[in-house]
Amino acid sequence: QVQLVESGGGLVQAGRSLRLSCVASGGTFGDDAMGWFRQSPGKEREFVAVIGWNSGTYYTSSVKGRFTISRDNDKNTVYLQMNSLKPEDTATYSCVARRGGTIYSGVRYYNRDSDYHDWGRGTQVTVSS
Repeated sequence: QVQLVESGGGLVQAGRSLRLSCVASGGTFGDDAMGWFRQSPGKEREFVAVIGWNSGTYYTSSVKGRFTISRDNDKNTVYLQMNSLKPEDTATYSCVARRGGTIYSGVRYYNRDSDYHDWGRGTQVTVSS
């Protein structure tokens, strides 16, 4: 069972930046695809970004150009650098892991809840206007 622990959330003004981190243990980090989802009160959980074992990436359109996902396999850590934050980015951000390591099935990108086997508890990001 993979354990995922997020950190780096907080309160920030619009236009500023935050970097989230997620440390994984108990699995084969280098072989897994790692990603981030977010959820705001009253809204459905939303895919944010994923990075594959080969560092290929995919983002939801609303964060493309502002957010960057990266990984450090030596530290079993995945990061989400969030720039130019907007109030609508306010959410609990959860780290996820997918065994197999790929981000694309050949038909679609893996951006559904059911595509991911392991979930962290989340870290809160609040962006004030």
